[in-house]
Amino acid sequence: MMLVELGRYDRNLASILAARLESEGIVALTFDAGASIADGSWLLIPVRLMVEEDDLDRARMVVDSA
Repeated sequence: MMLVELGRYDRNLASILAARLESEGIVALTFDAGASIADGSWLLIPVRLMVEEDDLDRARMVVDSA
């Protein structure tokens, strides 16, 4: 499984989009959601939304329609 970045979003939107993708049968993972929690800057760091390379085009269509 080769993961690619679909986009970077704030924590809440990344979670919503990941759930939407999962509901369409697309495996979606969020990276960096816990980055820098200790120093309080975690809200400033975008979360990477990752999908399998083979699902990238379909995932873009789902996110664009959301």
